[in-house]
Amino acid sequence: MNRREFLTATASAAALAQQPARRPNFIVIVTDDQGIGDVACYDHPEARTPNFDRLAQSGTRFTQWYSNAPICSASRAAILTGKYPDRAHVQGALPSQPTWDVEGLHAGENTLPSELRKLGYRTGAFGKWHLGSIEHSRPLAQGFDEFFGWYSGWLDAYSHRYYQLGGAPGKIFHDLWRNSTEVFEEPAYMTELLGREARAYLDRQTRQQPFLLYLAFGAPHYSLMAPKKYLDRFPASMERDRRTHLAMVAAVDDVVGSLLDRVDQLGIARDTVVYYQSDNGATREERASSYGKPATGGSNGKFRGYKQGLFDGGMHVPAILRAPGFLEPGRVEARPMMSMDLLPTFLSMAGGSAPPGVDGHSILPILKGDAQPHEYMFWEFGKGRAVRNGDWKLLLNPPQFPGDPVADKVWLSNLEADPSERRNLAASEPDRVRKLIERIRSWERYVNIPAADLVE
Repeated sequence: MNRREFLTATASAAALAQQPARRPNFIVIVTDDQGIGDVACYDHPEARTPNFDRLAQSGTRFTQWYSNAPICSASRAAILTGKYPDRAHVQGALPSQPTWDVEGLHAGENTLPSELRKLGYRTGAFGKWHLGSIEHSRPLAQGFDEFFGWYSGWLDAYSHRYYQLGGAPGKIFHDLWRNSTEVFEEPAYMTELLGREARAYLDRQTRQQPFLLYLAFGAPHYSLMAPKKYLDRFPASMERDRRTHLAMVAAVDDVVGSLLDRVDQLGIARDTVVYYQSDNGATREERASSYGKPATGGSNGKFRGYKQGLFDGGMHVPAILRAPGFLEPGRVEARPMMSMDLLPTFLSMAGGSAPPGVDGHSILPILKGDAQPHEYMFWEFGKGRAVRNGDWKLLLNPPQFPGDPVADKVWLSNLEADPSERRNLAASEPDRVRKLIERIRSWERYVNIPAADLVE
């Protein structure tokens, strides 16, 4: 038995020993472009998120959780497949096209819903998909029994249309579907609409069959829009885009609270695992600004960088897991973990095991002190590469953001001493740099991407 098989077997045994009398339900909540500085329980009281905070009080709050990519499609691919995104054939952000033929997840991919369905689960996806719009990449072909949402990267919050921003010719097209049927719900506010659909899904379930609810919000990603009732929760003196961004988060938080309440009302709280994370960090994209300038609405807290970059601000995200019968409430977990660990963790909780080819591993043995977290963690975006080994993190071709130019092409940080990655230690640690670059090269071959040259 190799190490991965040992860890999987150990996790399965631990889960079976402690899991509830029935296989647990799973609610997986993913937000879009929400930074760690946009959640109150991460020491950012400017945000008003009583329900995310409530979830943290009843679960485990992770302080070093990483998405597998600093951008949406790739990040979501890792959540649903348990693989590095490149090995799931999804890189960066997939294009949005009204031809509905964008290649994403491949036919026959082993996904969290398809694996849970083999174990007798009902599965439903709601909200942003962005993992391919060609038929074999769509939710119903990737293990979900039902779908309500859109295929594109984002939608106008009221008209439910995708707008191509910049360049000619522009594109505008409607993109909202129930299963394979186009539906029209404008001018309903999308976050509230998803809440309606998710609650209705919960109401349709029975105790005889466990379920997976995958709820992928389009907020607080642009379009930067929030109804007045959410804006009014924040001071009118607050900077305009920050206020709107936090209002969008507050709307999501309300939906999360309504789902937690519904789970309580249905009497299934003890049988239901609830997980939440953002897909990547907050953005600096101009299209997320009301002023045509680099966006300032979202916050990545103390972490340097943003979405589309490999400093920690791009993929060090808020994440919370409530798992009755598996984990004690009120925990704070500081060891580094990744989104690709979710699939094997949830399958272990359900009494199953991860399919072949998965890169993540169950976090249950780690949380119980019986295993170590990843020895090495890797990321890529464009020409950028990053690896973390213990407290050390190396970047090749660090990202450039407005107001934060980086001249060095190799950047080494000790995250324990310098979590904001402000001091480059590469010159004083040449052997460590060499070894970590060798690890990156080996990983590039493993995930079948070109070796990144240092950009001049």
